[in-house]
Amino acid sequence: MENHTKLYDVGVIGLGVMGKNLALNIADNRYSVAAFDLDSVKVEGVLAQEKADRANSKQTEQSLRVHGCNNLSEMLSSLEKPRVIVLSVPAGAPVDGVCSSLIEAGIELDDIVIDTGNSLWTDTLDREGRYADNFTFFSSAVSGGEMGARFGPSLMPSGNKKAWDRIKPIWEAIAAKVDAKTGLPIERQEPGNPVTEGEPCTTYIGPAGAGHYVKMVHNGIEYADMQLICEAYQLLSDGFGMSADEIANLFERWNQGSLNSYLMEISAEVLKQADPLSGKPLVEMILDKAGQKGTGLWTAVSSLQIGCPAPTIAEAVYARAVSTQKSQRVQLSQLLSGPQAVKPSDEEREAFIEQLESALYCAKVASYAQGFQLMAMNAKERNWTLEFAEIAKIWRAGCIIRATFLQSITQAYQSAERSGVELENLLMAETFSQALSTKQLDWRKAVSTAVLKGIPAPCISSALAYYDSYRCETLPANLLQGQRDYFGAHTFERTDKPAGEKYHLNWSSVKRELDKV
Repeated sequence: MENHTKLYDVGVIGLGVMGKNLALNIADNRYSVAAFDLDSVKVEGVLAQEKADRANSKQTEQSLRVHGCNNLSEMLSSLEKPRVIVLSVPAGAPVDGVCSSLIEAGIELDDIVIDTGNSLWTDTLDREGRYADNFTFFSSAVSGGEMGARFGPSLMPSGNKKAWDRIKPIWEAIAAKVDAKTGLPIERQEPGNPVTEGEPCTTYIGPAGAGHYVKMVHNGIEYADMQLICEAYQLLSDGFGMSADEIANLFERWNQGSLNSYLMEISAEVLKQADPLSGKPLVEMILDKAGQKGTGLWTAVSSLQIGCPAPTIAEAVYARAVSTQKSQRVQLSQLLSGPQAVKPSDEEREAFIEQLESALYCAKVASYAQGFQLMAMNAKERNWTLEFAEIAKIWRAGCIIRATFLQSITQAYQSAERSGVELENLLMAETFSQALSTKQLDWRKAVSTAVLKGIPAPCISSALAYYDSYRCETLPANLLQGQRDYFGAHTFERTDKPAGEKYHLNWSSVKRELDKV
C-alpha cells in the first residue's frame, strides 16, 4: 500500500459490500478516505476501484482520495483530528471488537466512531455509555443496499448532537437527493459525479438508539411491503393463471401509478428475468424459502413489548417463517383439502386485477400506519422527539421502501403540524382515510377471492382486519375483560362510570355482588 504524507478526512473500517461502497461514495464527494479491513484483498480492491473510477470519471482532478491502511494505528495517524471513523462491520460482537481495538490503538476522547451496521437499537444505547470515556460513539443506520451505499443511501443518524454537527456536511453530501418541488429522486449512477442539488435524504433523528430504531421499523415495513407484492403475485399466478411475464407487465403498469415504488419496480424485473440454465422464468426456479436477518423480527417483538398493533408487519415475519417449513408444506399439501380450482373468465380476471390494485394500496397504507404508530409509541416511552415528516422525507429516495407514496405521508404530517394537531395514526389523515374508504370494498373482494380460492394472503387480510379494528367503535374486548375478571379477578371499567374506576364482580357468590375496587 502506498505511502502517504497528507491527513485524511474520514476513516472507514470494514470494506465489505456496504463499507467499500460507502468509502467510494465519500471519496466521490471530495472527502479523502483512510480505509482498513482485516482482509488486505478488500483493501486492495477498494483502491483499485477508486483508481478505475477516477480514470473513467468526468472530473478534472484525477488524484486518488482513498488511502489503504495496514492497521488501525496507521489509520488513526492518517486522519485529521478530531477523527471521524465509519464502522461498516456486522452487528453485534464485531462492533465491540473494533471499538476495543481502536482504544488499544490510541483513539482519543474527541474522536467520533459511527456505527453504520444494522445494530439492535438497545445495543447502541449501551455502547454510547460504555465508550463515553474513550471516544464519542455515534450511530447512523444506512438503507439502500449496495447501490444506495455507492450512489446515495438514506441515512438515519442519532446520538451526540455535537457529533452530528461535525459529520452533517459529509452525510448530506453522500445521501440520496430528491427534487424539492416534486419529491422525486434525483438519480445518480455514475462514479465520480455526485449530485449536489436537491434535498438530502438524511436528518438528525434523535438521541442514541433513535436512528437504529427508525431503521428497524423501516425494515419491518419493508418486510410487509415485500410480502404484499408476493401475495399479489401468487394470487395472480395460482388464482388466475397469469404467467410471470404477464404479471411483470401488470406490475410495471401499477408502478406508473399510486403503487410506484422501488420494490414494485424490481419485482417486475425479477419476474421478467429468464433462467440462464433452463430458459424458464427464473422466479419459477428459485426455491420458495425466504431468509431474514432479524430486523423484521425485532420490529414485531418491539410492537408486542410496547403494545402497539402491527399485525401486517408480524404476519410478514411469520410468512418468511412458514416458507422455511418446506418439507412440512410438501407433506401437508397431500393431506389437507382446499377448494376446487375453477378457471376464471377474462372478465373475472380483469375485475380482480382492479380489486387487487386497490387492496394492495390499502394494505400498504395500513402497514405504513402500523410502522409510524410504533415509532410514535416508542418515542413517547423513551421521551424522544421524532419528526415524522422528516423521516418520511428521507425515505423518499435511497432506501429500499422508497416510493412516491412517501410524499403523501410527508404532506400528511406537515399538514397536521401546521394545524397544531398530533397525527396519532396515518389512517386519520384525510388523504388516506378517504382513499381507504373509497377502495375498501375492492379490498374486501380481493381478500374474499383469496379465501375462496384457498390462496394465503396473510398480509393483505391482516391489514384489512387492522383497518376494520380501528373502524369499529366497540370491540369484543368487553367480553374478554369479563372473562379475565371471572377467572383472575382482573377487574374492569364500566361504560357508565368515569374512566379509571375499577370494578370486580364476585362471580362465585350466589348474589354475584359488584365491588368497586
